[in-house]
Amino acid sequence: MSTDANADYRRAFRVDAADNVATMLEDVERGPVMIYGTDLPQIVDAPAPVALGHKLALARVDPGEPVVKYGVAIGLATAPIMPGEWVHLHNCRSQVDERSNRLDPITGAAKDTPYA
Repeated sequence: MSTDANADYRRAFRVDAADNVATMLEDVERGPVMIYGTDLPQIVDAPAPVALGHKLALARVDPGEPVVKYGVAIGLATAPIMPGEWVHLHNCRSQVDERSNRLDPITGAAKDTPYA
């Protein structure tokens, strides 16, 4: 994919060269995302929406493999994750906060707590 300066890219930030995810700096519905932060800018194509502040995969991550951000493993993939896909509770489990694995992936509401 070309890095034409006139193209309408959304932006994301990769914190560490070892990271296999980047953080969205703005919403993307789908399409090219320019990754900034380490090395030369990289372009990843988002096949579906990823919201501001959420993680976008930079490379394929297979189930059981680490999701790396800040240069450290922050979770493990629970499903195949393809480049450009949203990385969140539906395809990744935390290695930091075990309870986060039981939250609704869209709303973040606890699924293990009854609400009246």
